[in-house]
Amino acid sequence: MRDCYCTVNLDREEVFRTKIVEKSLCPFYGEDFYCEIPRSFRHLSFYIFDRDVFRRDSIIGKVAIQKEDLPKYHNRDTWFLLQHVDADSEVQGKVHLELRLSEVITDTGVVCHKLATRILECQGLPIVNGQCDPYATVTLAGPYRQVPCPHLPAASGPRRSEAKKTKVKKKTNNPQFDEVFYFEVTRPCSYSRKSHFDFEEEDVDKLEIRVDLWNASNLKFGDEFLGELRVPLNVLRQSSSYEAWYFLQPRDNGSKSLKPGDLGSLRLNVVYTEDHVFSSDYYSPLRDLLLRSADVEPVSASAAHVLGEVCREKQEAAVPLVRFFLHYGRVVPFISAIANAEVQRTQDPNTIFRGNSLTSKCIDETMKLAGMHYLHVTLKPTIEEICQSHKSCEIDPVKLKDGENLENNMENLRQYVDRIFTVITKSGVSCPTVMCDIFFSLREAAAKRFQDDLDVRYTAVSSFIFLRFFAPAILSPNLFQLTPHHTDPQTSRTLTLISKTIQTLGSLSKSKSASFKESYMAAFYEFFNEQKYADAVKNFLDLISSSGRRDPKSIEQPILLKEGFMIKRAQGRKRFGMKNFKKRWFRLTNHEFTYQKSKGDQPLCSIPIENILAVEGLEEESFKMKNMFQVIQPERALYIQANNCVEAKAWIDVLTKVSQCNKKRLTVYHPSAYLNGHWLCCRASSDTAPGCSPCTGGLPANIQLDIDGDRETERIYSLFNSYMSKLEKMQEACGSRSVYDGPEQEEYSTFIIDDPQETYKTLKQVIAGVGALEQEHAQYKRDKFKKTKYGSQEHPIGDKSFQSYIRQQSETSTHSI
Repeated sequence: MRDCYCTVNLDREEVFRTKIVEKSLCPFYGEDFYCEIPRSFRHLSFYIFDRDVFRRDSIIGKVAIQKEDLPKYHNRDTWFLLQHVDADSEVQGKVHLELRLSEVITDTGVVCHKLATRILECQGLPIVNGQCDPYATVTLAGPYRQVPCPHLPAASGPRRSEAKKTKVKKKTNNPQFDEVFYFEVTRPCSYSRKSHFDFEEEDVDKLEIRVDLWNASNLKFGDEFLGELRVPLNVLRQSSSYEAWYFLQPRDNGSKSLKPGDLGSLRLNVVYTEDHVFSSDYYSPLRDLLLRSADVEPVSASAAHVLGEVCREKQEAAVPLVRFFLHYGRVVPFISAIANAEVQRTQDPNTIFRGNSLTSKCIDETMKLAGMHYLHVTLKPTIEEICQSHKSCEIDPVKLKDGENLENNMENLRQYVDRIFTVITKSGVSCPTVMCDIFFSLREAAAKRFQDDLDVRYTAVSSFIFLRFFAPAILSPNLFQLTPHHTDPQTSRTLTLISKTIQTLGSLSKSKSASFKESYMAAFYEFFNEQKYADAVKNFLDLISSSGRRDPKSIEQPILLKEGFMIKRAQGRKRFGMKNFKKRWFRLTNHEFTYQKSKGDQPLCSIPIENILAVEGLEEESFKMKNMFQVIQPERALYIQANNCVEAKAWIDVLTKVSQCNKKRLTVYHPSAYLNGHWLCCRASSDTAPGCSPCTGGLPANIQLDIDGDRETERIYSLFNSYMSKLEKMQEACGSRSVYDGPEQEEYSTFIIDDPQETYKTLKQVIAGVGALEQEHAQYKRDKFKKTKYGSQEHPIGDKSFQSYIRQQSETSTHSI
């Protein structure tokens, strides 16, 4: 058996790690990881490791998906065979190379050719075991052959020459070599001067320059291979000099014949979206159409509702719609309108908001975005305690372990349920305003529709706040960032029992004990069959669904925004202290940024938010360390290293956002550190010299919801565009007589169409707006295509995604490459 964990990597940089599943050959992780991708990459890779207590963990295998193949697997469960991992297949980075061919006349009057190969620089090499000391070897490779030529020695035709080597560059994965190597390339005697360099075909086609990159190692295992590239000399046919960027390739293109399938396989679901977002003015027609959705009568004829009708999954439409309406401050009127329409269609008050409709998905999404801090403040302390204390709470007599006492377990569980119930029902004043406003409109709509049912005003709200907000968070705390990983089986069982009880307490159903399938749950529930629990639920629901609730500023409490281990450099506050690097636990609230030795200790340093003047990246050259950033304060800068590029971007973003409104924010900063008496960037000698680069800025100051409206509009456009055939079918349904009278055609009956004429008008506008944006995208691609050079730094030779892009363009465009 093995103790395995899985890592998610951009190329070879780890950005996420699952928990360890012990003693299993079929581990199940079930973990979600979401990130914005902060840099370009070639492969999304997943490594499976076997934990070893005494030595370094051993790699079992990996799955590497090329960036251009990600859309193929988009949002589909897929099994991937694990591949072997070795240096010959582990390649990332690119090389800038220049070749120049010149004629030389030897002492004997024979014309020879010299090839100058210049290795300029590399970018994005992998960091192996925390370091990278790269060097390159350059070889002119060609076949041995005898050349019958009276002027030259017998075996001096093109042949393999010795490898020439650059200097080793220490501690960098972006080395600047700028070294030139010369090779003699001799011509056969039949060479005639027809043109400047008129090569004989077979001769030059067999010659190539080969560049190998290595990581210099002081270990006895020898240097580590980082990748190679081979450039045939026929690239010099057209001109005597040639220069381009190349992606490094695996040795022999990594095509080792390995038996696949003997390492096992990994099941993944990868959702990858890439949107090209134009500037705001491009989106005006579609944006205006969407923003009018809440006011359209009936709401089912609005553009936003139409999106929910054509998408395969309601969730797919709800995510960008909610973010879009939140950004423009229109989420409450929109949700009120679609909820009202749904209530009107509901026949039985007991089934209110129970389906997976657009309304329920939109409210779920709003609660997830606007209510995350509320959830953390309310539940996190108790959930953490349950995870740490490991008290036994099993109340199913069949599942009891030896030595466990049913009464004790029941008492443990009762205490936990009581505590969680109390923190939830006392948290009404902390409930975010936007959620309260939505609950108010749900309550009003339900009470108006079912006037005879006095409880419906409560069940309409509790079906969201208890059933779809608190209960799922208690059941799967890792999905709501309440715990870093899935909980262990025992804790998971405890949370399941608590979640079931809380759900029933919150549902206010008439005969509660009867609502449990299991008799032991019904027996346990008798503890809570008192009126005080029902009263507490009603008071809580009244508070969060009343319109004139409270002054939101009256409960200013620190909100924890982010925490985790990072490495910081000592700030030099002590005169003779060491300026070394130490690992610390960092914590950011909307009041202060602190670090301590480990989680839960007293802070060693606290920086009030108003003292943060800027937060910027730090150039790698400063300390030869990647993923560093600086938090600039009035007297000094705090230099911090994050674990990977995703973490670094997340910290910079949240720190920038929280300090965005500070009055003394800087406009310029130093991108490098102050070392050995000067700034490395501008060489200024005074440590108080003003910065030499403009600060990045312009992030929205609202920490709760950092949403880009144009980006969400682009996402909505993409969805409309991908479901164009359904939009047209819906248009047909509106125009068809079957909507007005007679039996409905089967294919049209899936759409909700209350007013065919209004809906038809909206669809016409949506299709026109989407068509206009599609033309803009096509034109942008054509323009970009004309300007892009294959072999440039952005698109090195070997860039498969660019090659497939060229293929698409040449199929769709009239001009040839």
